[in-house]
This record gives sequence, C-alpha cells and structure tokens, in this order.
Amino acid sequence: MARVIVVGGGAAGLMAAYASAARGNSVILLEQNEKLGKKIYITGKGRCNLTNDCLPDEFLQNVVHGAKFMTGAIYSFSPQKTMAFLESYGLAVKTERGNRVFPVSDHASDVTKTLEKACLKAGVMIKLNEKVAEIKVVKGSVRGVISSQGKYDCDCAVICTGGLSYPSTGSTGDGYRFASACGHSVSPCVPSLTGIKLMEDCVSVQGIALKNVVLSARCADKVISSRMGELLFTHYGISGPLVLSLSAEINRMPLKDITLSIDYKPSLDVQKLNARLLRDFSDRSNERLKNVMRGLLPQNLAMFVLNRAGVSSEKQANSVTKEERFRLVKTLKEFVLKPADLCGFHEAVVTSGGVNLKEVNPKTMESKIVKGLYFGGEVLDIDAFTGGFNLQLAFSSGFIAGNSINV
Repeated sequence: MARVIVVGGGAAGLMAAYASAARGNSVILLEQNEKLGKKIYITGKGRCNLTNDCLPDEFLQNVVHGAKFMTGAIYSFSPQKTMAFLESYGLAVKTERGNRVFPVSDHASDVTKTLEKACLKAGVMIKLNEKVAEIKVVKGSVRGVISSQGKYDCDCAVICTGGLSYPSTGSTGDGYRFASACGHSVSPCVPSLTGIKLMEDCVSVQGIALKNVVLSARCADKVISSRMGELLFTHYGISGPLVLSLSAEINRMPLKDITLSIDYKPSLDVQKLNARLLRDFSDRSNERLKNVMRGLLPQNLAMFVLNRAGVSSEKQANSVTKEERFRLVKTLKEFVLKPADLCGFHEAVVTSGGVNLKEVNPKTMESKIVKGLYFGGEVLDIDAFTGGFNLQLAFSSGFIAGNSINV
C-alpha cells in the first residue's frame, strides 16, 4: 500500500485522490481553501460544464496545447467514463447544445459534492485549510510533503494545484514552484480563454452582442484562425465565446504581429452585400445613412462602421457615391482591429503553459525526473477550448495519475 499525498482539491485532485484510494492506497488530500472545488463552483456560470459528450478523436481536436500528450488519457478515461462515474455516485447529468454536459440540477456545487462523496467512500482523508509549502525529495524520490500543519511522510505526491487563472480561488501558481524545485522546467504561463483588449476605442459600442459573425486572426498575412460565432463588444475591446476561443490560439504569439478582422455579414459575399446596400439605399433614398444602416447593424455599431469606412452618417442614401459604397462593403466584410493585450489571469478561464510535458510520462502522469511525483490538471502545459474540455482534461489526467500509483 503506497502512502499518497494529493496537493489540491479541485477537479484533478479529487479525481486523482479517488482513483488512487480505489486502488487500495492510503491517500490524504490537502486543500488550502476552506472548501473543495472552489474553481468548480464558478465554471459554466455556476452550472459547471463538466465535460463534452463527444468521442475522443473529436475531443482531442478541441485541445489547443497538449493533444498528443493527452491522447492516451482521453481514450482511457473518456468523457463518457466521466459521466458514468459521476452518475454512479448519484449525480444526474444532461447534455445541451454543443455536447456540453451539465448536472441536471444546474448547480456546480453538486459536482464537487459528488466527487467528495466518491473520495470519502474510497477512504480518502480530506484536510482543508492546509497549505503545502514543499515537496520533500531525497535521492530522486518523493519522501514527504511539508504543509502549514506539519510534515507528512509519503511515497508519492500528486500535484493538482491548478494554474494562475482566477487567483481568488487559490490558483496562485504554487504547483509551478513545486515542480521547479523538483527540477522540472515550466513553460511560460499566459491567460487563455479570455477577452482581448484592443488598440481601438470601443466605448461607443460596448455592450453590443453579435451572433453569426466571423472573427479572423492573421499573422504576417497567414490566417491563424477564422471562426463563426458570438462576439461581444466591451469597454476594453471584445469578448464572448468566439473571442475566448481565439485568445487560446494567439496567446503565445507576439500580439504586435497579429491583426484581427470581423466579417459582420458572412452569409453575404461582396457582390450580394453590395446589391443589398444598393437596394436599401434605393428604397430609403431620402433617409440619412445612420438610419438606413440600422437594417444591417445595431445603431451604435452602424455609426462605428460608417466612421471606419470614412462615410458620413449624416449623408442621405441617394448621395452615396459608388466608391463610398464599396468602402462600406469592404469595411463590413473586413473590419480590422489591432489587439493590444489579453485580459489578465483574473478573467481568464484557464492558464496556458505549465509543467513541461516532455518531462512527464503521458501513460502515468509521473515525473521523468523524480520518482513518485505525479501531476494532474491545469498545472501541466495543457489547455483546450471552452465547452467542458478543460475540466475533462483535469479529470482524465487526475484519474490516470491516481490510478497509476501501484499498491
């Protein structure tokens, strides 16, 4: 029977603790907060989008960093196994748009309670309000854990401390410090699934939400991403599902080299959009453009676009020149924006970066540097798009880590 200490009581830590205890190991879970799963409580706007009910191949296509590393883990402990596991401990789940899985109760707290229930039934000893200070390593092997309450002798330690996102939940980067102290290298950490601050002043259009627009990103004329979805203008720039996903694709690139563009009317090509404008201008020839354009866009956004196109909003539709109309069409199809920065870790859903995957065995999540040291969840250099994928990465990596510790 191995003596195991799991550091961190989030999704990965709870799953690792359960899986290891279920194998007959003596497991103690140490959580620095006053309750378990603090970050789980705020996921999915408090409803907890706990996984995505898709097959492993499709799942891995939604992993931005670490897909190859996580392939075995996702096949071994798939979204379907996560759902079956939670249901076996009494949590009813449901699948919504985009294969997003939620508890039927719509309460994130029920997910944490179910994971805690599973851990306690497996024999895990859970200790709250206990902050780990150090992982003790002797001659290349884990020998103990020092916490705010004392020292624990152990054979294995599983680091599941999360990343840097939402620091108010306790994600303060301790795991990176532990890993570094044990000889691991840590990839630079940046916010992911977060809003994008723009060079442009967007105050006049803040609060405007758009559906079915295409947001593209280019770097040196190479298209990095082009997706259709929902976008929200904010006081600092842009946010919404489309933007969060894009942030995951550009967060490791120099933003000064990135150009964004919005196609406000992707269902209309240039010719059809030009014909649409001609028709609108003809039907409402004596009206001012700021009113005519409201048929295409919300009023403040129409003004924003007209200003960018260099066409006066006060101009009557019958006096718009061919050149002005073409400029307007081009602006509607390719509204260029320059990113200034990403919103910080306080708003980011997850952290991109973490413990170097080359130094971790993907079959067991054990360190290749220190015997008996395991990792699970966001502390690793793995991250994915929104939709339940990141929590599943935590569940899968945590399960593999805990299940790999032999009795």
